[in-house]
Amino acid sequence: MTPGTIILILLALLVVFIVAKGLRIVQQSEAMVIERLGKYHKTLLPGINVIIPIVDKPREIIFRFSREMPDGNKYVQFVKKERIDLRETVYDFPKQNVITKDNVMTEINALLYFQVVDAVKAIYEIENLPMAIEKLTQTTLRNVIGELDLDECLTSRDTINAKLRTILDEASNKWGVKVNRVELQDINPPRDIREAMEKQMRAERDRRAQIIDAEGSKRAAILNAEGVRDAAIHQAEGQKQAQILEAEGDAQARIRRAQGEAEAIRLVTEAIQGAKADPANYLIAMKYLETLENMVGQGSGDRTVFLPYEASGVLSSLGGIKEMLTTAQGR
Repeated sequence: MTPGTIILILLALLVVFIVAKGLRIVQQSEAMVIERLGKYHKTLLPGINVIIPIVDKPREIIFRFSREMPDGNKYVQFVKKERIDLRETVYDFPKQNVITKDNVMTEINALLYFQVVDAVKAIYEIENLPMAIEKLTQTTLRNVIGELDLDECLTSRDTINAKLRTILDEASNKWGVKVNRVELQDINPPRDIREAMEKQMRAERDRRAQIIDAEGSKRAAILNAEGVRDAAIHQAEGQKQAQILEAEGDAQARIRRAQGEAEAIRLVTEAIQGAKADPANYLIAMKYLETLENMVGQGSGDRTVFLPYEASGVLSSLGGIKEMLTTAQGR
C-alpha cells in the first residue's frame, strides 16, 4: 500500500467521522442547545440537524432522577445530559419537617409537576435547575404551611396546592419552566397530636350521636303529643256532631209529634164542627182520661186515687161530649 493510498483512506475516515459528528438526530419532545465556540448558537428541534463538529458543541443540562431503594429510602441522582426533555416531569421530593402557625412540627411530602418550555433559559438562567426547583419548593412550602394552623393544613390541601403552584410558577418563569401542579402526598403530625386528634374525633362523634338521639326523642315526643291532640280534637268533633245530630233528630221528632197533634186537633174540630161543644174541652178531657188510666193501671191491689176538684167538672162533661159525638155521627 502506497503512502498516497494511506492518506486517502485517512481522509475518507476523517470525512466519515466529521459527517457522523455533524449529524444530530433529536427525538420528539426533546431539544438540544448548540454553542459555537462557547457562545449560544441555536436550538436544535426534533428531526435531523447538521452542526459543525469541533466548532459547534451541545450544552449539557443536569437532570434529576429519583429511585426508591428496597429499604424504603429514596435515592436521588443528578445526571448531565445533552438533550433537554420538554415533556412534563414529576419530582417526588423527600419528606421534610415544617412548623405550622400553631407551632406544631409536621412532616410533609410533596409532588411537583413541571415542564421546560424554554430550553435556553433552563440552561443559561440557572446553574442547577432540578436542585433550584427542589429548594424553591421546600422553602415555599415552609412559608405557606407556616401561615396556617394544623387543622387548616389537614382540611385545605387544595388551597395549599393552589398557593404553591402560583408562587412556584411565578418564581420559575424566568428559568423557562412552567409549574403545572403541586400535590401534597402526606401530612403527618406528631404521634401525640394524632392521638389527641383521634380522641377529639371520637368525642365529636359521641356528641353528634347524643344530639341525634336527643333530637329523635324530641321528635317522637312532639309527634306523640300531636297524635294525642289530634285524637282529642277528633273525639270532640265526633261528640259535637253526635249531639248536633241527636238534637236535630229530637227537633224533627217534636215537629212530627206537633204536626200529628195538629192534624188530630184538626180532625176533631172537623168531627164536632156541627155540635155545640168546645174542642178544647174535649182534648183536655181526653188527656185527663189517659192520665187516669195510667195512674190506675200501674201496679196491683187496692189503690186510692185523689182527683183535683177541677177534674170532676171535666169528667162530668164527658157525657155531653159522648152525645155530641153520637149526634155528629148520625149526621
